Amino acid sequence: MNATQVDRTELEISSQSDFGSEYEREPIPEHACKGPSSFWGMYAGEHTAGTEFMIGPLFVAWGASASSLLLGLLIGNLLAVLTWRFLTAEIATQRRLTLYYQLERIAGRKLVILYNLANGLLFCMLGGAMITVSATAVGPFFPSMDMPTFESRFPTGAGWILACTLIGLAMTIVAAKGYDWVARIGHYSAPWMLLVFVACALVTLGRLDSVDLWELLSPPEGTPEKISFLGVVCFSWFCNAAMHLGMSDLSVLRFAKSHNAGYASAAGMFLGHYIAWICAALLLVYWVRVHGVDPAKGKDPGTMVNDAVGAAGLICVIVAGWTTANPTIYRAGLAFQGVMPTLSRLSSTLIAGAICTFAGMFPAFAMNLLDFVGIYGTILAPIGAVIIVDHFLAKRFGIAREPAANGALSFNINVLLAWLIPVAIALFLHRQYGVFASYLPLPATILCGLLYIVLGKWRTPAFQNPTPFSK
Repeated sequence: MNATQVDRTELEISSQSDFGSEYEREPIPEHACKGPSSFWGMYAGEHTAGTEFMIGPLFVAWGASASSLLLGLLIGNLLAVLTWRFLTAEIATQRRLTLYYQLERIAGRKLVILYNLANGLLFCMLGGAMITVSATAVGPFFPSMDMPTFESRFPTGAGWILACTLIGLAMTIVAAKGYDWVARIGHYSAPWMLLVFVACALVTLGRLDSVDLWELLSPPEGTPEKISFLGVVCFSWFCNAAMHLGMSDLSVLRFAKSHNAGYASAAGMFLGHYIAWICAALLLVYWVRVHGVDPAKGKDPGTMVNDAVGAAGLICVIVAGWTTANPTIYRAGLAFQGVMPTLSRLSSTLIAGAICTFAGMFPAFAMNLLDFVGIYGTILAPIGAVIIVDHFLAKRFGIAREPAANGALSFNINVLLAWLIPVAIALFLHRQYGVFASYLPLPATILCGLLYIVLGKWRTPAFQNPTPFSK
């Protein structure tokens, strides 16, 4: 397999013959295009995941107001859907190329390898967070095992390490065997998992004897507000910035018959990232109000869900982490294989699984998801600006289109500089001045696009051997 095979299409819908590894280095032919039903279910399954059990309670721990959760999430998720529709889906259905091949034609194959390395490592950190979430479901079976809190950074004991190791090993073995049937399980599990989230909320509302969401989600007086209304909007908009603004979903949406398939992302945003987050937030509200839990320390998902709905909840916690971690490990393995082509897929997936499992032992990644996904988007989203400029603005500004393909370049330094400079500035602001990470993907992406235009005007690659996909 080559670098272009690190492709969500292969991961999510590989059981369909036209959705496999075909057409990786050519536009999708018309007969292979798919209707809307192929995308609504996929997005619902992709975004009803183990992270939802962490993110909802973290909003409570960060003192988010009721208006932030009920209105801020609504606005942010709507903006995410519109980004998918009017940027990602628009380019995907006009070019019909994977992210990796389209980026290769602009940036050069060697630079795509560097992108794969960043992708693979970040996938491992995200997969580790999923292992952490699933491991909390073990706690109710072993009361003596120390479960992590929101303040935990390191392994909480030998039992925790063993639980993470066994869960990570199982996930890695499945990912190494291939993802066809796992993708199908995730696809079918999404409706059931959503029902468990809703059941948790209904049980919690009954115990609190109230259906006044505004009052229940309002933090107690004196609670420090670590995330504002704007912070919630930006988080929900950019928690998947790598997928829409960063153009990763070009690989999926290139199969769509119409750019309106971008609206299918609403299934994930409003079922998984709105309903599920609010349902999960209510779980911690109950534990704070009834059991006196410190919201800053929180309570692990396994214990809260088991208390609400019992064994079905524990299974859901495990499955939700499982259905997300498996494709994440698989993607990370393919990314590493793109960096080291001599590795077999088995070897690269085992390496990725080992890194994910080790990361999962450290609760710091899962317990800091509000920051981590912002950093993830800040690093990967700006590269999407290069594709946006190449597609929409290159002709208007008189810069080369697909310069690597048309100029026979293997490493386009313009792309590297336009990508790394904004990312370095953004990460400096986050580290040095504590700027909330989810504020950074948009300005970093805009700056990347502007730099790419300036560098393209100043340093245009010489054209050689033009290829048929330039328009």
